[in-house]
Amino acid sequence: MSDNIKKLLTIVTEAALENILIKDIERLGAQGYTITDARGKGGRGSRSAAWDASGNIRIEVVSDAAIASQIASHLKETYYDNYAMILFMSDVEVIRPGKF
Repeated sequence: MSDNIKKLLTIVTEAALENILIKDIERLGAQGYTITDARGKGGRGSRSAAWDASGNIRIEVVSDAAIASQIASHLKETYYDNYAMILFMSDVEVIRPGKF
């Protein structure tokens, strides 16, 4: 596999978790992340895109496979039972591989 292929871990969850998830993501080795507001409907109902504790956020982390898997496992074990959260992972080709 090319050095340009990384994993994109996408987390959609409650905005109230933002600060604690940032700490988890950084502690587990991610070099960076992107956070955007999100809205939609799922198993726990509808969420608006308001930037407050009742909204949802989408966090994207591009990293190597080991770090992405470690973050995903931690989040699943720690938050899935008590918070609205989905995780999905895909391969991405990065244009500036030195950043990751």
